[in-house]
Amino acid sequence: MKHLIAILFSVPLASSLPAARPNVVFILADDLGYGDLSCYGHPEAKTPVIDRLAREGVRFTQHYANGPECSPTRTAFLTGRYQQRAGGLECAIGTGNVGRYDDAIRLAKERQLGLPANQAVLPSALKNPGYASGVFGKWHLGYEPQFNPLEHGWDDFFGYMGGNVHYFNHRELSDLHVLYRGRLPVYEEGYMTHLITDSSLAFIERNKDRPFFLFVSHETPHFPFQGPGDAKKLVDKTNWTEPDAKAYVAMLEDLDREVGRVLATLKKHKLEKNTLVVFVSDNGGFARAANMGPLNGAKSTTLEGGIRVPLIMRWPGHIQPGTTSRQVCATFDLTFSILNLAGAGVPAKRLDGFDLVNHITGGKKDFERTLFWRGKRGERTWSAVRSGDLKYVRKVEGETSEWLFDLASDIGEKNDLSKSRPGDVKRLKKLLGDWEKDVRPLR
Repeated sequence: MKHLIAILFSVPLASSLPAARPNVVFILADDLGYGDLSCYGHPEAKTPVIDRLAREGVRFTQHYANGPECSPTRTAFLTGRYQQRAGGLECAIGTGNVGRYDDAIRLAKERQLGLPANQAVLPSALKNPGYASGVFGKWHLGYEPQFNPLEHGWDDFFGYMGGNVHYFNHRELSDLHVLYRGRLPVYEEGYMTHLITDSSLAFIERNKDRPFFLFVSHETPHFPFQGPGDAKKLVDKTNWTEPDAKAYVAMLEDLDREVGRVLATLKKHKLEKNTLVVFVSDNGGFARAANMGPLNGAKSTTLEGGIRVPLIMRWPGHIQPGTTSRQVCATFDLTFSILNLAGAGVPAKRLDGFDLVNHITGGKKDFERTLFWRGKRGERTWSAVRSGDLKYVRKVEGETSEWLFDLASDIGEKNDLSKSRPGDVKRLKKLLGDWEKDVRPLR
């Protein structure tokens, strides 16, 4: 009897047992404008699944991509730091592995243009707490073999190495074959958005009994503009970037349905309550196609339309349904959040963000942030700093143009205050200059 009592008291009570590590499903849209979802005000596109995701969780109104283009933001997400620290990744890598500004051109010549695996914390840091990890879709962090996702610690990869492909033949504009499964090139039939979802669902099926980190890296709604019914539409170098309003809406609505397939699979395996789902975009929308809502500017600029993007998170039982958050936040905050959620043990000093998930689940009061951006392409450089509600924007291309905006009253950046508030311009320029010294590249 004493032996039985000893056994009973050596077993923790159910309430004190550690909760299972939460799964993370991170869905990244490509070039999605701030107003491209119906829950963010799109006048035509119907996105009921993503709208429901927002109703069941939290919708952010002041979330920023770390960069105004693809590769920079993806670098910030995988490193948890400003992408400027990595070197050569302040601009999207060009089709065929082309560098588009001085540092990137140098690294491309050295066959080093991409994100070194030793700079990334995702997903490698998730191995210790036992996570399976998979990335499916767009990579855009280097074409060379040393930059393959599997070299970064991902367990599974299916997708394309570059920035965009034909949605049906899966080739780049240069006609380069860039579709891979793991380290090997593959040939598949089907619409790219659907193939990405198919591989994502298979990953969930394989790992449903263990914690997992799933990165669903969609191409939609990036050009070329091909909806799922456009298999016979001629798309070549003559019209690769040509806007098509009807196709664009079809792409948005198809993306919504594909998010629904992922959510349905989580529900099927009773994984909903233990899964944080994040839906976000890598940068602002393409100028001639996307809806930026009330924002000025577009992709490749550091005006609001180039960097402010939708962000939705759902985690049943932890995030209050129907929440709207005005907390200023950025992509690398999601990195910090995922690592903390998984118990990965990465020191905060190695990261540049903060735990946004804990901020929301803990019902914490919103606070002011100071965030920085810089994007280079050729001889053009866009920069910005937001401190509180004030934002300083600078464009250098031969000559220098600069603006100062108060986002609290001027979300559309229509009223330039730089001449009437020179003191604030000077202060923010100093902040930007000090930051640029701090984030000098590691290579």
